[in-house]
Amino acid sequence: MKTLRTIAAAAALTFVAAVAWAQMNHGSHGGDMMMTMDQMQSMMQSMMPADGDSESTKAFKQADMDMMQGMAAEYTGNADVDFRLRMIPHHQAAIDMAKVALQQGTDPETKALAEAIIAAQETEIAEMQAWLEKNRT
Repeated sequence: MKTLRTIAAAAALTFVAAVAWAQMNHGSHGGDMMMTMDQMQSMMQSMMPADGDSESTKAFKQADMDMMQGMAAEYTGNADVDFRLRMIPHHQAAIDMAKVALQQGTDPETKALAEAIIAAQETEIAEMQAWLEKNRT
């Protein structure tokens, strides 16, 4: 399992590095959205499991890495398809984080919010997958 996490972490870091490289070399349209090398390193470091991390932190970091890896799909050039292809792993990460909150959280309001998020995001994922099946070329 540790090897799988290491591979997932490496894949996520590779994706983040590629995005940052693209922003630095091609610029961003907003100017202020360009990621600096320090910001990229900070973001990558924050996603890596650390010895002192709690079980919930490890689970949240895994959800982050899984999302980043899922969002690394190739672009199709079709904005509708690309939007859905990236939103599905984003929504799945919300579900994964909500499950952590349900399993390890103690606040009733947080747990209620987590349950609502799971229900809403599962519905939206199913809708996006159905649309992709009908419309993806």
